[in-house]
Amino acid sequence: MPPIQRLLPMLFAAACGAPALAADAADDLFNLGGDAAPERSRISGYAEFGGAYTWPRDGHWSKLRARVELGSSGQLGERMRYKLSARADVDGAFDLENHYYPGAVRRNQRADWMIREAYVDFGAGEWEFRLGRQHVVWGEMVGLFFADVVSARDLREFYLPEFEALRTPQWAARAEYFAGETHFELLWIPAPSYDEIGKPGADFYPFALPAGTRVKERKPSAELSNTNWGARVSRLIDGWDLSAFHYQSRDISPTLYRLGARLETRHDRIRQTGLTFSKDLGVAVLKGEAVHTHGRGFLTGDPAARFGLKRSDTVDYVLGLDVPVQDVWRFNVQYYARVFDDHDRWMPNERHERGMTFLVNRKLRDDLEFEVLYVSSLERSDYMLRPKLVWRIDADWRAQFGADVFGGRTDGIFGRYGQRDRVYVELRRWF
Repeated sequence: MPPIQRLLPMLFAAACGAPALAADAADDLFNLGGDAAPERSRISGYAEFGGAYTWPRDGHWSKLRARVELGSSGQLGERMRYKLSARADVDGAFDLENHYYPGAVRRNQRADWMIREAYVDFGAGEWEFRLGRQHVVWGEMVGLFFADVVSARDLREFYLPEFEALRTPQWAARAEYFAGETHFELLWIPAPSYDEIGKPGADFYPFALPAGTRVKERKPSAELSNTNWGARVSRLIDGWDLSAFHYQSRDISPTLYRLGARLETRHDRIRQTGLTFSKDLGVAVLKGEAVHTHGRGFLTGDPAARFGLKRSDTVDYVLGLDVPVQDVWRFNVQYYARVFDDHDRWMPNERHERGMTFLVNRKLRDDLEFEVLYVSSLERSDYMLRPKLVWRIDADWRAQFGADVFGGRTDGIFGRYGQRDRVYVELRRWF
């Protein structure tokens, strides 16, 4: 057995408090295929350099980041596989621009590393199990998150990175059952991950605060009551891919609490129930998602509000249409909204917050494509515009050139970053 396969059962045994397995016992446990030799593990990953320059006011480098992600995957037996991956970043912009960013921001963003995935898959009858750190994606639309309620996210660059890089996996136990056209999924997350929002003074810190404001971050303690769990069922009916889910968790997104003169972020206990659908119409694909959330608090200017928050149930929904044309053009349009069940005049948002997205992708030649994504709030007319050019140099290399432009009212989710417009370049090498 290769060394990494001998190491895995010993690590799992140690984590559970059991005696370490001997090498022969590890061979017996993981060689579920009898005399069949397990698949040899393979190492893959990518290296990437990305640079971004922010220009509207006090022009500065906002990213000069080198990133490496490495992973190994392989087969441990007839119905058992594993995957391990990790990522490390170093960003020189926060040393070069040390006069621009506060010390807390520089410390938070100049270097980072994380275990991306570390799980084992195995099967028993019609059940499939995955244990360990993993991605759990329950919905995916263009540009924004709706039904994808499980994954935490690194939002220090807002929603600008590719979603595969932006998502943060969860330590989870997942069980899936397949019965014909129906798929059942059970999920338990004993040690949740939460959104990384950075520090006050960062380019995309989500709360509008005066310069120099301190905010204490309060993460939930490691208790059974703070674990997350959920269930999901999916079925294909007459070409409609339908799913419904229920998820109870500590909110991956922080809520800002006002405690007298102090500010503190906390993660509310919430319940989310939702559905997703998609249908191939032949000339286009219709997609939609909707999520009802209970237990979340929202900022309010009401002086009598406890902690400066108003509790309200919400319904978030999105409808989208994706239209490819002759394998050259791709058009995508989406309408989205959030409806507040318990709204009052002190809240900075409207009862019904609406928006739209529009994406155009044009394949210029086999190795070159151009894309523009436009996202706008219909209540405040603030927007995000993202043109980019993608050059697939060969099978292993890719370069991207683009801009991220924000505008509109400063009290909107996009307009607040009106002084954060930037141009960027990225070069990635897979191996």
